[in-house]
Amino acid sequence: MEKPYNGGEWTTARMRSFIMSALRRAMWPVKYRAIRDSYVEDGVNPKTGRKCRLHRCTECGDLFPQNQMQPDHIEPVVPLGGFENKVWLEYDWNELIQRLYCEADGLQAVCKSCHKAKSTEERKARNDYRKQNAI
Repeated sequence: MEKPYNGGEWTTARMRSFIMSALRRAMWPVKYRAIRDSYVEDGVNPKTGRKCRLHRCTECGDLFPQNQMQPDHIEPVVPLGGFENKVWLEYDWNELIQRLYCEADGLQAVCKSCHKAKSTEERKARNDYRKQNAI
């Protein structure tokens, strides 16, 4: 297996993973605003019994404390078919960054369980698409 990165220690897939991880860790203020804007009312955290601010999940409609909410891209960062079916490091990184750091109208606040379910569904759809189209 070819390892052209990090002095011959990393494959192309490992390099892509490193770049995506670094990009996702960035503190984009808009994603925090999406959660803040989902605030509905003051209430009680069902797990701790303490007062907290409750936010509405756009997927299930239930109320959750802020620490149980996550920002979610309405349109997946990586499209169903990838980016023009290119190998990851051949992607137009500008397009990926533009999708990752979208404005508020491209984000929604969802609870952790809805976010996990939605991400799993999107990942499965991408994998099925790749298998059907031999990408």
